[in-house]
Amino acid sequence: MEVSPNKAMSEPVDGVEMINGQSYMRDAKGNLVPLENVKPQHKLEDETVRKIVGFAEELSAQISRFRNHTFADLLSLTALLAQEYDSQKGGKKGNTTFQTVDGCRKVQVQVSDFIDFGPEIQIAKSLIDECLNEWAADSRPEIRSIVTRAFNTDKEGQINKSEIFMLMRLEIEDERWQRAMTALKDAMRITGSKSYVRFYRRDQPDADWQAITIDLAKAA
Repeated sequence: MEVSPNKAMSEPVDGVEMINGQSYMRDAKGNLVPLENVKPQHKLEDETVRKIVGFAEELSAQISRFRNHTFADLLSLTALLAQEYDSQKGGKKGNTTFQTVDGCRKVQVQVSDFIDFGPEIQIAKSLIDECLNEWAADSRPEIRSIVTRAFNTDKEGQINKSEIFMLMRLEIEDERWQRAMTALKDAMRITGSKSYVRFYRRDQPDADWQAITIDLAKAA
């Protein structure tokens, strides 16, 4: 990003400010640094990052528009189908699959709930601890391991939801365990939901589906 004085005065350059005819770049503390005092490698790094982030912002906006148009098109299609059949296309919680006639393209809409836990979870933990303490050596190590992982919080202080659900699938007849599982169910709170749209294609109807990736981390 080697900017000549003439260019700096005649053309605005991203990241360069003109004050009283002098070119400056602002550092991370907000201080104005004369352009000639900024190291060439830092100017080059600044230019490269600004260029990449600019492309990223444009792409992000394009993906956002694509997502909005996609949901609008699918909602319009769903409304037409509902009007045609006096019903609604979609499965549990709005999960829906749309497919081409040849069976080689499909779009899936999935709705995921955000789940949190209320104070009943402490009662469940107390009942489970009672069971484990009484069973002692008779309790299977894997059960103790699941319980430990389930109630350990992650970096955000959140209960391990997948392990909680694994606990709830265990077949244990003890009456206190059953009450603990009821408390876990009562503790669950749906705090919101988010819709995801995914795209798939395949060359032949009997071939495996291949995801069409719109994810920078997985696109390579």
